[in-house]
Amino acid sequence: NSFVTRTNTCGELRAAHVGQKVTLYGWVQYQRQGLFLVLRDFQGLTQVIIPQDEAHSHVRELLSSAPLESVVRVTGTVSPRPLGQENPKMPTGDIEVKAETAEILNSCKKLPFEIKDFIKKSEALRMQYRYLDLRSFRLQSALRLRSRVVMRMREYLCNLHGFVDVETPTLFKRTPGGAKEFLVPSREAGKFYSLPQSPQQFKQLLMVGGLDRYFQVARCYRDEGSRPDRQPEFTQIDIEMSFVDQAGIQRLIEGLLQHSWPEERGSITTPFPSMTYEEALAEYGTDKPDTRFGMKIVDISDVLRGSNIHFVQNALNYPHGSIRAICIPQGVRYLTNKDLESLKESAKSQFNQEILEIIHRPDGSLKSLLTKFLGEKEQSELIQALDMQEGDVVLLAAGEHKQVCSALGALRLLSANLLEAAGLALRDPTAFHFLWVVDFPLFLPKAENPTELESAHHPFTAPHPSDASLLYSDPTKVRSQHYDLVLNGNEVGGGSIRIHSAEQQRFVLEKVLKEDSEVLSHLIEALEFGAPPHGGIALGLDRLISLIVDAPSIRDVIAFPKSFRGRDLMGNAPDYVTPEELQPYHIQVSWPLEEKEAKKN
Repeated sequence: NSFVTRTNTCGELRAAHVGQKVTLYGWVQYQRQGLFLVLRDFQGLTQVIIPQDEAHSHVRELLSSAPLESVVRVTGTVSPRPLGQENPKMPTGDIEVKAETAEILNSCKKLPFEIKDFIKKSEALRMQYRYLDLRSFRLQSALRLRSRVVMRMREYLCNLHGFVDVETPTLFKRTPGGAKEFLVPSREAGKFYSLPQSPQQFKQLLMVGGLDRYFQVARCYRDEGSRPDRQPEFTQIDIEMSFVDQAGIQRLIEGLLQHSWPEERGSITTPFPSMTYEEALAEYGTDKPDTRFGMKIVDISDVLRGSNIHFVQNALNYPHGSIRAICIPQGVRYLTNKDLESLKESAKSQFNQEILEIIHRPDGSLKSLLTKFLGEKEQSELIQALDMQEGDVVLLAAGEHKQVCSALGALRLLSANLLEAAGLALRDPTAFHFLWVVDFPLFLPKAENPTELESAHHPFTAPHPSDASLLYSDPTKVRSQHYDLVLNGNEVGGGSIRIHSAEQQRFVLEKVLKEDSEVLSHLIEALEFGAPPHGGIALGLDRLISLIVDAPSIRDVIAFPKSFRGRDLMGNAPDYVTPEELQPYHIQVSWPLEEKEAKKN
């Protein structure tokens, strides 16, 4: 209550305050028949008794007629609630304030929706009236928790470990590779700035400048179009250190999260477990495994290798062919035939992967198209390999290793959703399972042209020390010093040890990635002036907070997010500008024909 004219907030009055005269400010949340109202502010609720005597008729008239969500000031005396009328669900439920004077500071017009968390409203409407949605307890709570976490992170990094908080520019130039960047026109004809997708180059240059330890709550920008649960502008906890290795970065982040973790969410255990990229793909079918539940992918190639099944032998003859499966616990009970068909259809449409089901009957026998080709010994080995219990359902896939694992990984998550929807508790919603994924490939074939390579992370990532020589002979086999932090199946951070040799950086850009190194000449030149070995990481703050508070979307932990299509529905941005406003930037808009006609009309 410092610096303001209230004496107390609406959430702090208790029995100990009885008899005190108080002044409260807040919004009218509820009013009942001119007898009492509930006043709300950022901290909570207080019940205010409306006086019924003639001496206070003005106060009665004022408060009885105040529309919901009007802002009012109330002065009165704290009293105990009558016996039996206490409300144990409210922190202030033992008291009420008997109003003596009141003032409506601002009346509220008819609301587009009620300010209550349980009232259903469309996301578009919520975003159009975001300033009203912000009054909800859910959003207030998420934003305040976010603020506390960031403050604790600053404390850990700056006060305890000597990091320097540095702001880096948001107007820069295009970076080769990575996500698409937003362009900003300049007054020089044909020249544009780019909004950085991360402060990557600047933080490396700060290490060249001898700053040793850098940190920033960084605003980042990516022009990724319409992608669910992504934002064109987002926030990351950006970190870089000199003279550090991968293990050092990992221990730093574990300590940072442990220090800043909200007490009400329990404690987290360190060190976090670690898994290689190849292990994650083989066991979970993804590089961001959700380790809160089992249903791991199992390699059953050896069990079926001796069989005469045509599609099995075909798959095993591929250069990287394998037969793998997942076992869905109690699938017979919880999954319908329609569910199983939808799972198979999903694998076919997304991964072009055929799926075969095997059902473990209550009598111990197997029901499948496969069983007539398998002897009792092979069937027994299959049950043992997959640890099948009676009533389980197995989904089997055969083909190229990566495709098979990716398809089964997706089916594993879809199956978990179906099981939970049917009532089987599989994933503990209060559990937080962190995991490091390491040893990623340094390069991947381009999707549009598999004969060319692109960076799996970004072009500044250093090769694994054991694979350094392969960089020049067979770059497709090089592992990187890149590491991802995964929480409950979501990537919440990623980083790497960087290339600090100008010669190696130039080779990666020009010879491996076929990029024009001139675009990065400033960085390459900086590496020639005694650049220290360095590495870093960035944590996605929006994603991390949304997982901590169990929000359905990252938009629920951002004060003013963009819509699914990247629009600000409240301010109607982006918006048109006039030709006169574009003129200094040497830009003319070329309208599509249908829009030209629409503008004429």
